Amino acid sequence: MPGERHLRVKLIEKHEVVSIFPKKLSNIAVNDHSASHLNSVPNAVRIPWSVNLEGWGVRVNLERWTFKFTAFRVFLIAFSTVALCATGYRLALGLQAVTNLNDAWPWGLWKAVAVFGAIALAGGGFGTAFLVHVLHIKALQPLARTTLAVSMIGYFLGLGGLFLEIGRWFNFWTPFYSWGHTSPMFETFICISTYTVVQCFEFAEIVTEKVFRKLHRFFASILPVMIVVGVMLPTMHQSTLGTLYLLAEGKLSPLWWSPIIYLLFLLSSLYVGPATVAVISVLNDWSLGHKIPVAPMRLLARIGGVLMLVYLLLRIGDLMLRGQMGTALNGSIESQCLMVEIGLGLILPLLIVFSPLANTRWGLVTYGVFGSLGVFANRANTVVVGMWENAGGVTYLPSPLEWVIVLGFITSALLGYIFLCENFNILGQREGSDAAHLP
Repeated sequence: MPGERHLRVKLIEKHEVVSIFPKKLSNIAVNDHSASHLNSVPNAVRIPWSVNLEGWGVRVNLERWTFKFTAFRVFLIAFSTVALCATGYRLALGLQAVTNLNDAWPWGLWKAVAVFGAIALAGGGFGTAFLVHVLHIKALQPLARTTLAVSMIGYFLGLGGLFLEIGRWFNFWTPFYSWGHTSPMFETFICISTYTVVQCFEFAEIVTEKVFRKLHRFFASILPVMIVVGVMLPTMHQSTLGTLYLLAEGKLSPLWWSPIIYLLFLLSSLYVGPATVAVISVLNDWSLGHKIPVAPMRLLARIGGVLMLVYLLLRIGDLMLRGQMGTALNGSIESQCLMVEIGLGLILPLLIVFSPLANTRWGLVTYGVFGSLGVFANRANTVVVGMWENAGGVTYLPSPLEWVIVLGFITSALLGYIFLCENFNILGQREGSDAAHLP
């Protein structure tokens, strides 16, 4: 058409050139291989071509991106959209319009779940990296990329929770130049932010197997350094999250306050990693059609079980040495919450993981569910239940929008994990994967 610039688009698979108008693709035939490839994935959005915009100096690679639209995923998308709208409402009108937080309760549901809980569950990444790449336990190799993906997403959730918790969220960048050198909260923020960047560099080695392949060798070459740094950093901020509560002696219930709370936080972030992997295996099977082998899951779970047992003995020994066993058994609300946390979140998973039930997939999944919930319960008890008496009669119950936003964090994380696993080689080398064709 006169006066309208044409683009030349080259279909790499067909080796032929066709003309299209800007923003409109005209009459492009798909060869038999591409058509069969598209039809092999029902309810999927798939772009099977690489294109070259000649004359514009731009090369766009659209290489087989896939996302199936199932009922479960549509639900996740819908709920995440609602949560995103609620998040925008919070950012526009402030914390008071959305939450039930107040001067007596400055930390609530978001801090317990999206920050303390998510970052603890994401601890499996550095623990598994240490086992696979430092101790060279090759039997755990099939789980390395899965735990990296879960860990990276967990840390993004933690950063999102920190961002939402800031009253003046538009000042989030201030700690990057105004350093509070003596503050454990500053150390936590810097370590979490830095470690998230390190994980992105680690994950880039996987991404560049499929896109930006010219950078793959670079990211592969720096991967050993990133792994070492990635093992060191979490040991600092996972323990420092507990160190924050050392300052709350006399305010936090003695059932959760401890002079070794930093060590307890670090140990719990290590043993919950294998539990998280066991839970994620259900999502892999149900939504992605991939079964994680039982043998490496069992080995990782039993390593986590040893750490869980050490944690339990330290926890009980600490209560006894501080003379708090009477408080733990007095039948109060705090006591009952502690018994649930220890009974269902520690003792039950330990009984499962060191029994023949650990030889079955669903035994490991049950261990993972209760182990993960136990750590969530510990963080919730520390942030909310343990501070109840100190609130001076002022109560706190999360508002409906607080629940919507925090559940939206979880649904968004599930969507992100599904997309990554469906489009990158997270679950191990597969026949015909892009990684297999690297030069």
